[in-house]
Amino acid sequence: MASDATILVIGTFDTKSDELAYLREQIESQGAAAICMDVSVLGDAAIPVEINKHEVASAAGSSIAEAAAAGDENSAMQIMARGASALSSQLHADGRIDAMVALGGTMGTDLALDCARVLPTGVPKVIVSTVAFSPLIPADRLAADIQMVLWAGGLYGLNSLCRSALSQAAGSVVGAARAAVPPAGDRPVIGMTSLGSSCLSYMKRLKPALEDRGFEVAIFHATGMGGMAFENIARGGGFAAVMDFALSEIGNLYAGSVVNSGEQRLRSAGGAGIPQIVAPGCIDLIDFAGWQDIPERFLDRPFHAHNRLIKCSAFNAAERRETARFVAERLAGARGPTHFILPAGGIEEWDKPGEPAHDPEGLAAFCDEVRKVMKPPVILSETAAHINDQGFADLALSILDGWIKDGTVAAPASNKEPKS
Repeated sequence: MASDATILVIGTFDTKSDELAYLREQIESQGAAAICMDVSVLGDAAIPVEINKHEVASAAGSSIAEAAAAGDENSAMQIMARGASALSSQLHADGRIDAMVALGGTMGTDLALDCARVLPTGVPKVIVSTVAFSPLIPADRLAADIQMVLWAGGLYGLNSLCRSALSQAAGSVVGAARAAVPPAGDRPVIGMTSLGSSCLSYMKRLKPALEDRGFEVAIFHATGMGGMAFENIARGGGFAAVMDFALSEIGNLYAGSVVNSGEQRLRSAGGAGIPQIVAPGCIDLIDFAGWQDIPERFLDRPFHAHNRLIKCSAFNAAERRETARFVAERLAGARGPTHFILPAGGIEEWDKPGEPAHDPEGLAAFCDEVRKVMKPPVILSETAAHINDQGFADLALSILDGWIKDGTVAAPASNKEPKS
């Protein structure tokens, strides 16, 4: 049978040769092809592989001898991770692979996460791991579209449980490679952050207006993983411009909540030179995982149980000044045009009069601090509108239109005149 998909298979073929051979067999039984990459250090692959460990170490600018002499397994595997990532990226760029699947415990998973991160969004990535979905894996290590399968009962040798997990992984990666529709790329993409439409609703006004201008709009749910995906794509230059209007993950990071997107949040678009319009949607709220106890210092604040997965508390005035400085510090490092909109009328639906998070003194403190700390080259614009009002959307669109007019953002080929 002619192959219509080629899968990169990554693992330590010295100690897990039986499992990896079974995985390859399952891939090939479905009519796909496999390219096997051995990331072992001390032993030799027990079965033939297309990319041996010496090639992997060489791709990292090192050698197996240097990896073996590194003194500990972690240092050695980081060498192999650098090489495996470089080769994974090159294989995809050369059109030799359509997807990847990797197998490992904590060491193998650590390496596989790096390989997945270098492949573009839309390329299927499956990791069979003993720590799948574990809190050991921080959000910012995950590729935006990664899939994970728990390697249950498979730590040492094949058994029926292990075969079940491996066969599912093979089916997942082959099926995804055949079915995946990569991003079309026919229209420039505006990346936007938001939360559920009950709290932030500006996207309802902005999305059709941006599409009228010829852009595609991708809206990311800023609940940790969404912001991580947004940052990953921005880091790779995947957006023509961004409207980063939901900064709850920044507040969560400042507060120490697990519902965050890592230290790179609000840095990637600026680091890549992508024009960015930023606003402080929901930065007054702190999100906690539903299973977490609210820390004692937040117990006297307004509280909202959103559902069984997430619950919210709120910052006080002093903390809101801190979050303003936290945001300004990140934006100061931007290499591209950056415009911050301050909606003095409110920054989320629950901060309106009569709602549980209404805190005019806290909002005033935040606005005052923003005016103090937002410095050039960041441009600050203020509106009396609430972030969910038409006035806010109009201001955001006027900034973008100015960038299109002066060439900062390239006009889409299908650009239409904005509706009056």
